[in-house]
Amino acid sequence: MDMLWSGWGDPAKAAPLPDTVIGLLRDLLGVTPREAAAASLDAIAVPASPLGGEPLRALADCVGGPSHVRTDAESRVRHTRGKSTPDLLRIRAGEVDDVPAAVVLPGAHDEVLAVLRVCAELGLAVVPFGGGTSVVGGLAPEGKRGFVALDLRRLDALLGLDDISRTATLQPGLRAPQAEALLNERGFTLGHFPQSYEWASIGGFAAARSSGQASAGYGRFDEMVLGLTVATPEGTLDVGRAPRSAAGPDLRQLVLGSEGALGVITSVTVRIRPLPEKRIYEGWRFPSFEAGAAALRRLAQDGPRPTVLRLSDETETFIGLAQPDAIGRSSEAPLPSGCMAIAGFEGTAEETAERRARAREVLLACGGEFAGEEPGERWAQGRYNAPYLRDALLDAGAFAETLETAAFWSGLPALYDAVREALTASLTEAGTPPLVMCHISHVYENGASLYFTVVSAQGEDPVAHWAPVKRAANDAILAAGGTISHHHGVGTDHRDWFVQETGPIGVRVLQAVKAEIDPAGILNPGVLIPVR
Repeated sequence: MDMLWSGWGDPAKAAPLPDTVIGLLRDLLGVTPREAAAASLDAIAVPASPLGGEPLRALADCVGGPSHVRTDAESRVRHTRGKSTPDLLRIRAGEVDDVPAAVVLPGAHDEVLAVLRVCAELGLAVVPFGGGTSVVGGLAPEGKRGFVALDLRRLDALLGLDDISRTATLQPGLRAPQAEALLNERGFTLGHFPQSYEWASIGGFAAARSSGQASAGYGRFDEMVLGLTVATPEGTLDVGRAPRSAAGPDLRQLVLGSEGALGVITSVTVRIRPLPEKRIYEGWRFPSFEAGAAALRRLAQDGPRPTVLRLSDETETFIGLAQPDAIGRSSEAPLPSGCMAIAGFEGTAEETAERRARAREVLLACGGEFAGEEPGERWAQGRYNAPYLRDALLDAGAFAETLETAAFWSGLPALYDAVREALTASLTEAGTPPLVMCHISHVYENGASLYFTVVSAQGEDPVAHWAPVKRAANDAILAAGGTISHHHGVGTDHRDWFVQETGPIGVRVLQAVKAEIDPAGILNPGVLIPVR
């Protein structure tokens, strides 16, 4: 099933906001219903594909025939941009000025190589397309030339599983639930469950350096990757033949996070773990964000580290965004105070019980109050629902967007304050005072990530309204010592700040690599790496 073209996920799972929330948006933020209805798919005026004749035949020859090359309007619209809020607002307004010329569906590594060769000859840009879940402009190349969306859904196999080494080799078009089901059948799990889990692909996880909600226990996706096969216009790149190596710089790290600008990932070898016997999630309440962050730091540095560990600030806890399914459900429920943390434990029954008991001692010593299993279990049940909530907010006339960053523990408080202040000040100045919420989403021994959600009225032109706010937030992140992205990636939205963070020499290194493997500059131009 394809994702909703103008929103997130499965349309059957979408639900309107409760009246209590609509009233809160109106009274608190001045949100009013949008005057114009969103465009329907069949009403969007999609320009005819500029490709025809010999170019289309050449592409079809690469992928086993014309049935795997699509130029119809619906296919092209469904492959236009990603799922950021500006992406959705533009597509709902019927804006398709950057629609792909064609959608090409290869079924093998050699077919990907062939498509890249043909596109290089034709001067066509190529945008790899997995689940289409990018929220940073990763599917919107720059430049006026046409491009093809390289949809990898046919590359969807488990190529091999080594239960002795505990590794699996997966094709990039496998969506996360498919991959997890294939591994579960053999008694294993990948352990990677980001919010985009239901729709994102294995190739996308690698290309964007994804981080799952259970990263405290299983690690980030880039930490799981042991090997990669990559198709480039100049041929095949195979990297990774041992779990660790001192044979020069690790080229796996060059491919991970490259967002399709340095090649198309056609297989990923990952480490896997045995399926856990026990999973249990629980809630802990802290009097302040500062106190909760100190408790998370202690667990991350000294242990025992839970599998899932996250903390909502006071505003996010009060609104209930830590448990999206609970928002607006009951007007009689007592208003929450303080900050809610979620701790999850997975593993054998014995190991889970032991780690949970030790973590309980630490959390109590840090001033935490045990809130029972209900908040944790509710979070687990609704952990993939926040994007649906975002769509419902847009439907109601609100603007809702997220952004994330990370820093060392010592710099986290200043980063938190700086981003909140930048968002609040810039939106208030624009006449739409916001609600800004934040949570610590991923923890490490040396630091953590901050994930912000901002909700406000849309303004007359919500995309233009948001642009200076996003710039202000990005500037604040770098000025406060944070990284421009922890797990969403760079795309085109963060590229100019990535250039500042990486520095001129680092950018020239990436441009030199790209020039060597992509001399025609067809791979996702303008994404991640500035066009020369």
